[in-house]
Amino acid sequence: MDRRFILAIVLMMVVFIVPPMLIKRQARPAVRPPSAVVTVPAQPAPVPVASGMTVGGVAEAAAPVVPPDTAVVQSNLYRYAFSTRGGRLVSANFAPYQSMRPEEKGQRAEIFAAGSDFQRLGLIVGRDTISLGDLDFRPSVKAVDVSGGPATLRLTARDSTLSIDLDYSFVPADYRIEVRGSIKGLGTGGTLLIGMGPGLRNTESDSVEHSRELAVVTKASRSELTSFAKLKPGVGQTLSGPFEWVALKSKYFVGAVIAPDTGSSGLGRIGGVQINPTSRTSPTLVADVWASLGVPSDGRFSYSLYVGPMEYPRLRAVGHGFDDINPYGWAWLRPVIRPVAVGARWLLVAMHERLGLAYGLGLVVFGVLIRLVLWPLNQKAMRASMAMQAIQPVLKEIQDKHQNDPQRLQQEMFKVYKENKVNPFSGCWPLLLPWPIMIALFFVFQNSIELRGQQFLWIPDLSRPDPLYIIPVMMALSMFGVTKIGQMGMPPNPQMKMMLYMMPAMMLIMFLKFASGLNLYYAVQNLASIPQQWIVAKERLRKNPAPRPSAPAPLPALKKGSKR
Repeated sequence: MDRRFILAIVLMMVVFIVPPMLIKRQARPAVRPPSAVVTVPAQPAPVPVASGMTVGGVAEAAAPVVPPDTAVVQSNLYRYAFSTRGGRLVSANFAPYQSMRPEEKGQRAEIFAAGSDFQRLGLIVGRDTISLGDLDFRPSVKAVDVSGGPATLRLTARDSTLSIDLDYSFVPADYRIEVRGSIKGLGTGGTLLIGMGPGLRNTESDSVEHSRELAVVTKASRSELTSFAKLKPGVGQTLSGPFEWVALKSKYFVGAVIAPDTGSSGLGRIGGVQINPTSRTSPTLVADVWASLGVPSDGRFSYSLYVGPMEYPRLRAVGHGFDDINPYGWAWLRPVIRPVAVGARWLLVAMHERLGLAYGLGLVVFGVLIRLVLWPLNQKAMRASMAMQAIQPVLKEIQDKHQNDPQRLQQEMFKVYKENKVNPFSGCWPLLLPWPIMIALFFVFQNSIELRGQQFLWIPDLSRPDPLYIIPVMMALSMFGVTKIGQMGMPPNPQMKMMLYMMPAMMLIMFLKFASGLNLYYAVQNLASIPQQWIVAKERLRKNPAPRPSAPAPLPALKKGSKR
């Protein structure tokens, strides 16, 4: 989880929770895969590249452009290219998504770099490791058009001892690839090594953020994320299975290996994952990632690949919890956060697709709707705070009277609470209850691919920071306004006065580089809460009017003959 976000959440909780309190009282361990030791085969020579190719009227990304010895598969959604050297996937780009890198303006988002070896295969038989990535495969066809319906690409290779067939099956409207293979001449069972490449290529304008989001995600009983940012070059890491799937992700795209679904006994057959960090090219770490899959004695194996964008409906359709590719928050909090995040994303997309609202305008409407939904909770919390404020003079008197007798002090205070029908904790839980919603919405607006590249007013991309910093400044000013109005009618308090100025300034610094869509949502939330704050503040002033200055006392009467 982004440390900036954790700090921002802490600061916001301080803003909402501390003032009422002031008023009341002045990696898992490395384990080798059970099936075999995962030994990484030697790296093949980098794949040569060319440039200037165009598909469907949209220019392809400059790296990598497919070399001549490839088989190309394309539909209206994607374009994949498989090298005849090793049968590996060397290019994957997607028609709906363009690269955000300035030097690649107008080009498709290409997620594999030159020399990438995603789906490069190796084989462990006994104590021997065989690199299948160096074999020359022969494709059944050089080009496959999947636009008209499902299609299959077959790659075959032969050497002195082995005969290998690979069938890649595609459908037009899905980024899943079904892989079925057969290895003849194996003799006994073995372990198939599936290379997942050195990482995904940066497709965004912020290379630092791309490096921060690069990770390996595995799913056993629940999804676990291993961030590239925490790995050290030369220090390998082994993740023990069995896993239902293993994924290599960036912020918006993913390449995954999914175990064959053959019933309950067929799940989780990915035996382990080996991560070997090799070097760091600032700011990105390069690491070889390998997954292992058992191969029976007949040499037949199968699994699925998902190579595409992280669109939630497609991830969910894969099953096996694949939609948890971004494990939101801490494990104990995910059951609460995920349903809210899914619902918020669905509503935002529905407003865009069904009502025709631009995503920016949808965020505005969404912010107002959330404020209306939370209105009763906030109203309860504000009025509970008012009730506590009203009895503060009595509590202060009791505290002064019984300061040396804690037991009597507690009894007298609870007696005051009971007589005035005040619950000292009633103002806290309504404020704490919306926090899972706020945390979930952070992940939705900060990471949803639907906001990527979406314009709103002067903002070119809602998934990126506001280039003019207008929205974060508006968010900070609106926070100041809400806090200022909320303090109307309250007794003077130095701590609250300090927070009035300090917290908006700190939040401005924290949110300055966050997604403008996230800032827009929080700014709208603050502005939409002003009427409620104003109503409660006026109610507080009516119940606790400011004391009027007393009239001067009359001068005493003078005796006759005296001088003033």
